[in-house]
Amino acid sequence: MGKITGFMEYERLEEGYRPVPERLTHYKEFVLALTDAQAKVQGARCMDCGTPFCNNGCPVNNVIPDFNDLVYRQDWENAVAVLHSTNNFPEFTGRICPAPCEAACTLNVNDDPVGIKSIEHAIIDKAWAQGWVQPRPARIKTGKKVAVVGSGPAGLAAAQQLARAGHDVTVFEKNDRLGGLLRYGIPDFKMEKGLIDRRVEQMQAEGVVFRTRVLVASMPSAGPAAKVTNDAQQTVSPEQLEAEFDAVLLAGGAEQSRDLPVPGRELDGVHFAMEFLPQQNKVNAGDKLKKQLRADGKHVIVIGGGDTGSDCVGTSNRHGAASVTQFELMPMPPEQENKALTWPYWPIKLRTSSSHEEGCTREFAISTKSFNGSKGKVSSLTTVQVEFKDGKLVEVPGTEKEYKADLVLLAMGFTNPVATVLDAFGVEKDGRGNARASTDFTGGYATNVPKVFAAGDMRRGQSLVVWAIREGRQAARSVDEFLMGFSDLPR
Repeated sequence: MGKITGFMEYERLEEGYRPVPERLTHYKEFVLALTDAQAKVQGARCMDCGTPFCNNGCPVNNVIPDFNDLVYRQDWENAVAVLHSTNNFPEFTGRICPAPCEAACTLNVNDDPVGIKSIEHAIIDKAWAQGWVQPRPARIKTGKKVAVVGSGPAGLAAAQQLARAGHDVTVFEKNDRLGGLLRYGIPDFKMEKGLIDRRVEQMQAEGVVFRTRVLVASMPSAGPAAKVTNDAQQTVSPEQLEAEFDAVLLAGGAEQSRDLPVPGRELDGVHFAMEFLPQQNKVNAGDKLKKQLRADGKHVIVIGGGDTGSDCVGTSNRHGAASVTQFELMPMPPEQENKALTWPYWPIKLRTSSSHEEGCTREFAISTKSFNGSKGKVSSLTTVQVEFKDGKLVEVPGTEKEYKADLVLLAMGFTNPVATVLDAFGVEKDGRGNARASTDFTGGYATNVPKVFAAGDMRRGQSLVVWAIREGRQAARSVDEFLMGFSDLPR
């Protein structure tokens, strides 16, 4: 619980950022993490609230009061043990999680919440620096073989848990490097990819085998799914996996981008965000591309107000865009939520990211009617303001406007995983195109196909990294129980 009176004595302290002019010159992380002394003060603010709502606010159910107290006492080694007991990769979530735990913090009822995310970040970075994060190979092997399709956070979490349970795990990834959307969906300035690499090294030491550039099933040749990043040089069929392995876990991402089928969509210069962002990450990793989508000197319009849109803003500014404008279909949310109404749930409120602070004009309640251009190249787009009327978004007459645009990035979220994978296995889908599987304690994550399981975005749809880790861990327990008749893995 930290210090008994700490929440009355200390204010919340935010992690800092390096100056905008400095960080726009590179793609490295720029967050100024808490010092040991600052983390101790934040840990001191954790109050004896009786019912720690933060635990349930966290999708992986981190034991937050315990590690806050340990950091307050400067017992860092036990703090990381507590953190790892529920979260395989706190260095990922400590950087990119939106921290629903903080929204649920009891102190957040009438004050600023405890800086839980910054404490998590401090714990795991210290653990790596001190050499406390070591491989934990299984002492006894089961002889069972498991295939994990997809190396994003769900696939990695499941693979690590299953390997530690003694199974022989092989992870299949269609791209040239591991990490899924962690690798190619998140800019390096938010999370440097060496964090993934060192976890992969740990998992390899634990016995996990990784096979990159291997596509399971096939990819569509047309439509939004055809734009999904795919570096595969060989293909493996579902029949091969089912014959070679005792269980198969489908843990790919929801990579099919939501399209905007309005007049002019075919013009050059209108692209999905997931055509734009992975290319920069590849360049940062040392790849030489024949042609890269860049925003240098261009007027960039980002359609979509979420995290992916924000990532496009930050990347465009680093390219040296002439201007960056971000559209959001919904009305501008309030700057401050009504805590009495929303706590302990995730509130809808205006959120300004570090990328917005680097330079961006934000437009709310706006809809794109058409892309305009000549000679096959986009030069502008036509918009209209919208408002809610009788529960529906309708156009506001007389509000049409034209925006100059040399590059348009569609960042409106993702609809579902690529259907060809699920179809090839014969997995039933829900109404949103995701794999149909429950999260029940017994038999959870199992699909209608014998010995085939699904977790993460593949099962729940587009979601947070922390939800993917949760699903990967829970699915690993279900797979282990299916193979062995029981499981000692935590759920």
